Amino acid sequence: MGPSTFIKRFLPKSLLGRSLLIIVSPLVLLQLVSALIFYEGHWDTVTLRLARGVAGDIAYVINLMRQYPAPEDREHLFDLAAGSMSIIPGLKEGTVLPNEGSPPSGLTEEMLARALKEHVGLPFRIDTDSVERYVIIDVQLPEGVLEVITPRKRLFSSTSYVFVMWTVGTSLILLGVATIFMRNQVKPIRRLATAADNFGKGREVTAFKPEGAVEVRQAATAFMAMRDRIQRQISQRTDMLTGVSHDLRTPLTRMKLQLAFMRGTDGAAELEADVADMERMLEGYLAFARGEGGEQPQPTNLAELLEEATAQAQRKGGVIDLHTEGELTVPVRPNAFKRCVTNLIDNAIRYASHVSVRAGRRGDAIEITVDDDGPGIPPEKREEVFKPFFRLEESRNPVTGGIGLGLTIARDIVRGHGGDLLLGDSPSGGLRAKLRVPI
Repeated sequence: MGPSTFIKRFLPKSLLGRSLLIIVSPLVLLQLVSALIFYEGHWDTVTLRLARGVAGDIAYVINLMRQYPAPEDREHLFDLAAGSMSIIPGLKEGTVLPNEGSPPSGLTEEMLARALKEHVGLPFRIDTDSVERYVIIDVQLPEGVLEVITPRKRLFSSTSYVFVMWTVGTSLILLGVATIFMRNQVKPIRRLATAADNFGKGREVTAFKPEGAVEVRQAATAFMAMRDRIQRQISQRTDMLTGVSHDLRTPLTRMKLQLAFMRGTDGAAELEADVADMERMLEGYLAFARGEGGEQPQPTNLAELLEEATAQAQRKGGVIDLHTEGELTVPVRPNAFKRCVTNLIDNAIRYASHVSVRAGRRGDAIEITVDDDGPGIPPEKREEVFKPFFRLEESRNPVTGGIGLGLTIARDIVRGHGGDLLLGDSPSGGLRAKLRVPI
């Protein structure tokens, strides 16, 4: 698996997710760069300057202690420092700092230690944990240890947290606004996809109009033009074949009348059989050409429809076992779909002694299987039998083989509903016709 394939596994699949990723990625990168610049530059500089201020005050106190070593001057000096410098100094006479000290932990201690080395230049120890909200600094002097207590806020700049809060807050607000706008831009694309999916399933596409960005409107307009052209072509085909059926039935009727007067003569019976075959072929061709006709889709319980189709086949003498799983309601053209199922069942009972029909929900589709124990169809011929007027006489009865349009009409109807019809091997030993209709 290449790097590009590995990366694609973690990328969002939807247009909304990818659009937000395009917006968020530069925003996050900008925030990271700003934060790095701030923390590496501004925060370090401000913290160091604050630490230098504290270290300078301590150095000033030490210098005054050297100039005025008298105890009464020292007390006055400590009071003055506590009042004007915000530090509380105190001297532990005779005390010595331990030789081993813990290294600075954190940016504040690091900057304070750096400032003390620059301004004080004496051994020191920093304690930031003993007293809450205060920092204790011990400096080794010749007469003892100078303990300086200073508020933690003198060494801490709140602008860093304000900066982070402002950047993160404004980023979240901008991201929310961008999400709302992008969602509104994606809605027309989703409506277009839903309309195309419904049209592909043979369902009515109502209350759909071009909206959204210019490119989305162009795609929606092109879809509507394509839909109108396809519907117009289907209508023209149906009207043309209706006229052809009327034109052809008229001479066939005249031929039947003439043959009625010719009964008993040589060749009359053969001519009557030929005329009957022509009528059956014409009706089958018209049924194939009409397809779904002008019937509108409506929610249909396929379990009830299959019961009607199997009951009709059982009246013809077929042995059929029907099993349906739960509620199987889906928008279909009831008459056309019943014609499709009837063709499959009639085709099965014509060549088999037992037929099994199963129907159930499989994922996002309803699957119907028709199994028989007949001679079946060779795998290499299973696609050819869907061609109009193709008769598989090698494995089917040539006398009752029909005109070769049953499976063609069935697949045409199923595909008109957005599904498909496939043939395979049946567990019963014959042929399996598997029909899938999207929900």
